[in-house]
Amino acid sequence: MDSLTSPLILVTGATGYIASRLIPRLLDSGYRVRALARDPRRLYGRAWSSQIEIVHADVTLPETLPRAFEGVHTAYYLVHNMAHGRGYTALELEAARAFASAAERAGMEHIIYLGGLADPEQHIAPHMRSRIETGKVLRQGKVPVTEFRAGVIAGSGSISFEMIRFMTELFPLVPGPLWLKNKSQPIAIQNVIDYLLAALTNPNGRGGVFEIGGPHIHTYADLMLRYARARGLKRRMVLLPGLPVWFMALGVALMTPVPYPIAHALIGGLSADSVVKHPQALQAFPEVTLIDFDAAIRDALQRTHPDHIERIWLDGRSGVKSLKHEGCFILHLDAPLPQGKGLEVREFRHTPFGSLWMERDRQSQTILFSPRGLPGFLYWYLLYPLRWLKFFGLLWKRKQQNTTRH
Repeated sequence: MDSLTSPLILVTGATGYIASRLIPRLLDSGYRVRALARDPRRLYGRAWSSQIEIVHADVTLPETLPRAFEGVHTAYYLVHNMAHGRGYTALELEAARAFASAAERAGMEHIIYLGGLADPEQHIAPHMRSRIETGKVLRQGKVPVTEFRAGVIAGSGSISFEMIRFMTELFPLVPGPLWLKNKSQPIAIQNVIDYLLAALTNPNGRGGVFEIGGPHIHTYADLMLRYARARGLKRRMVLLPGLPVWFMALGVALMTPVPYPIAHALIGGLSADSVVKHPQALQAFPEVTLIDFDAAIRDALQRTHPDHIERIWLDGRSGVKSLKHEGCFILHLDAPLPQGKGLEVREFRHTPFGSLWMERDRQSQTILFSPRGLPGFLYWYLLYPLRWLKFFGLLWKRKQQNTTRH
């Protein structure tokens, strides 16, 4: 495909997980990509950022959209507003309505939307209802919409997968509500991207709504036990009746990379089955070969390495940053350091508690630690204060040197 004449594809939610996997595949396929982001700085550290056009815009601010839509052939709508907390459902519908209207005025040919997998005829959580209603609002516009509905997405960095990963790693006896017995049809992230790409060129899917899932149905508890087996961990489930959603969300927010508002919304969504009841996607998109959950776990574990992890901490902001991301605890210092010019060091240590990587160059230092089970969590948190103090000491020393020079 000629990069000068290839269609221009707009990707919203560009700082999110799905976009981080979709954009490289679009570039590999020869498409021109424009990424829409509320905070473009969060994209600058991505390996592919120099190959795309980045536009500062926000779907909740309609006045910012016309410039982002100029010359766009197809737009991927990968936005959710769960992080806003209370009132996010109304915000999502308003944003979708503004987006559909702006796409129509810009003469866009196609919108591809990724929503949530649930039975709209049943009692479902507000999060899942909002995902379905967002698709309806997008389809009310004149631009054809292809909607995919997915449940648990299995892949390193996926919110649902990281919840499974961190909770299973941490607890030998995994606590959970009775509805962990509910059914799920997880889909590998590779297959989600396969479907999103296929919708660009496959006319069979234009304008349709498709439920997508992997080849097998599991309970939510089984997903955690399968992850444990892949990691060589012995785990048992302890199902406890009456656990309030807010309490479980608080635990998830403390122990995993998932913030409390998102955890609250997602956990509420687990209270019902999430399975494919209408498998038309298999007929409409025969080019997609499904990957089972166990294979998706193996791939996710192989990606837990600095060479594969999306470096979301490189956002142009200086200082010390601490986060959990793609199966790792990460501590990063972003500031010019008093070291030799051009010095770059990468170290790897395999410990009984997990895998530790340390990186250092002229501008930054980074520690990444992938814990193995409960001992790995204890190892990280016991040594964390010392590492944190060391990084802040380096930052303070650098600031003092800069003050002295000026």
